[in-house]
Amino acid sequence: MFNFLKDHFLIFFSTVLCIFIFIQGLNTEPDQGGKVPFYKYTIIQAQLQEDEIVPVDTSYFKKGEVTNQEFTFLKLSKDGIQAWWLKDIDSKGNIILQETQSEVRLSNGEFFINGRPASKDNQLRQVGNLEKIGGKSGEEAKTGSVNPFEFLSYFTDKDTVVKRWEKALFKDGEDKVTVYYSIETPGNKIMRPGLKFKVEGSPFERLDFISLMLALFFGTAALPHILIRYFTVRTPVDARKSTIVAIASIGFFYVLTLFMGLGAMSSGVLNLASSNMSAPLLAKSFGVFLFSVISAIAFATVLGTVSGLLVAASGAVAHYLIGSFRGVSMTDRQKVVVGKITALSVGIIAIILGILFKGMNVSFLVGWAFAVAASANLPAIMMVLFWKKTTAKGIVASIIVGIFTVLGMILLSPSMYVRYGLNPNTAPIPFSNPGIISIPLSFLTIVVVSLLIQKKDKVLTGIT
Repeated sequence: MFNFLKDHFLIFFSTVLCIFIFIQGLNTEPDQGGKVPFYKYTIIQAQLQEDEIVPVDTSYFKKGEVTNQEFTFLKLSKDGIQAWWLKDIDSKGNIILQETQSEVRLSNGEFFINGRPASKDNQLRQVGNLEKIGGKSGEEAKTGSVNPFEFLSYFTDKDTVVKRWEKALFKDGEDKVTVYYSIETPGNKIMRPGLKFKVEGSPFERLDFISLMLALFFGTAALPHILIRYFTVRTPVDARKSTIVAIASIGFFYVLTLFMGLGAMSSGVLNLASSNMSAPLLAKSFGVFLFSVISAIAFATVLGTVSGLLVAASGAVAHYLIGSFRGVSMTDRQKVVVGKITALSVGIIAIILGILFKGMNVSFLVGWAFAVAASANLPAIMMVLFWKKTTAKGIVASIIVGIFTVLGMILLSPSMYVRYGLNPNTAPIPFSNPGIISIPLSFLTIVVVSLLIQKKDKVLTGIT
């Protein structure tokens, strides 16, 4: 009942949030209802002097220059404040410098944001706006209230310009620098695949996208806290009804997330340091009450997911691993004790991992979790149901191979090399989503091991 209520509350209030987005409409200078003044970023002209880029405005003094992959950043000083600027070329071919936001960790431990010491009053500015709406800018670009179809049409218009933000990490001597810079993208490209996952990029970038899709598709069918729900219904008919309702609810919620994401992208509420806060901050722009409700429901959703995973882990260890697989006879009281110990252990490990991966995009981590489920759980489930020669040892080998392959590839991926402070281009694994390798390898392991020990090990007819 708790999961039913919190899921439907989440859908209801997300719908309310989308309605507010449509009523507010689109604006090139969003100010969160007058609560946060819109900040317009400065662009200054630059020129080449003896093969060196310098600003035309002499009030800016050049202090350094760093090239990070294909981008060049200049450190300029004005009025005693040092800031980083992105080199670009305008439509006339002239060199320009775009204002950015930055975080600098000095070698002595001091931390600066946008050239000033970090403090409660000096944080990264919230971002996210449209530079042009249907080719219009300024006051004439305000749309007023729109319906969902009109809202989407603006984001698919080639004359709409969306200001997106990316980040670059590099070192300035001994100082660690994170620069957040803007990129203007036409509306007809915002909705196309390829901005996050380069489906039009190199073969490895395309492979990374395919790998993620495989993990999301197969992983959903093998998540333990999803599978355990089937034990809470009385009959197969109820299970089918529950599945249909769940799929319909999830599908509708995913449509809502599209509008919430575009709304956050254009409402000036994005937190550059944590993309995970987009929906709550969007809700906060419409009022503290909606922000509180959305945050509370999101927290309850996290708790519901975590509780399901802990119950699944406890049952798997106490009943299946120790009881059925190892053949250890335990009383109900002993099973409860083992389950509690398992829940505590899994919880501690999860807390440690949560601290280590603080700041990473949740959707990215979800892709990894789905890859683990698809590689370790799905082959065992599928082969037990559809292949009569499946053996217990084959399943164990498949799970072990799936888990270690996924974890090994993730730890050696470009995304983790960024966390290590290393160049992601030097990562041994050229893509960040391991499903395309780990899933087939896990299936292959269960087939090979089961066939090799077919005569020595009993064929698994059920693991219940």
